[in-house]
Amino acid sequence: MPLSQSVYLPGMRFLPTKRNKRIKEIHNEVRNALRSIINKRLKAMEAGECIQDDLLGILLQSNSEEIKAHKNMKFGMSVDDIIEECKLFYLAGQETTSTLLVWTMILLSQHTDWQERAREEVLQAFGRKTPDIEGLNHLKVLNMIFLETLRLYPAGVGDDAKEFKPDRFSEGVLKATKGKSVFFPFSMGPRVCIGQNFAMLESKLAIAMILQRFSFVLSPSYTHAPYTIITLHPQYGAPLTLKAL
Repeated sequence: MPLSQSVYLPGMRFLPTKRNKRIKEIHNEVRNALRSIINKRLKAMEAGECIQDDLLGILLQSNSEEIKAHKNMKFGMSVDDIIEECKLFYLAGQETTSTLLVWTMILLSQHTDWQERAREEVLQAFGRKTPDIEGLNHLKVLNMIFLETLRLYPAGVGDDAKEFKPDRFSEGVLKATKGKSVFFPFSMGPRVCIGQNFAMLESKLAIAMILQRFSFVLSPSYTHAPYTIITLHPQYGAPLTLKAL
């Protein structure tokens, strides 16, 4: 049973149960791995090496500049703080991307005409070759499908809010929303998700490779029950039947 669905009693996490021991082991393993990566980057920065252009590199550079500007360590983040940020980058990104993929496959299983349209677009762009970044950015049908999935789960407002209609985004988000700020699956403004473009690219790659190799339908055992655990999940899972093409 997932931790999010288990019954919690005060003080239970301190008991030496098998699960608690495993949780502690994983916690320490993750922290040690991240601490090693961070310390390696910090040593490279101290040696004057070029900062790697990724989220961790940007975070460390910004933190270093903040400390230097105030000439005081208390204005910066500690290694423990940076470790927690790294966990957030990974876990939040994995959670949101995985649920997007699940709901997309559920919807494409229910709307096989759109599944075929998406597959045709992918095969025209890549054939059986591994998709590349440039090609993924030109998958218009797949992009519409993802935008519609993000709109439905969680659902938006409007007369046809509960209908799966990816072509509402055929002329872009601005046209679909009539210029109103009513569609922001990755937030917006200064608080927009820093991983938005990566999440969409990662999702497109995953779905494109699935469409190249399989057709899929929902299993008869599927029960539609959206359920919120931080993000919106299918409460009883998403059993699918895949058929190799």
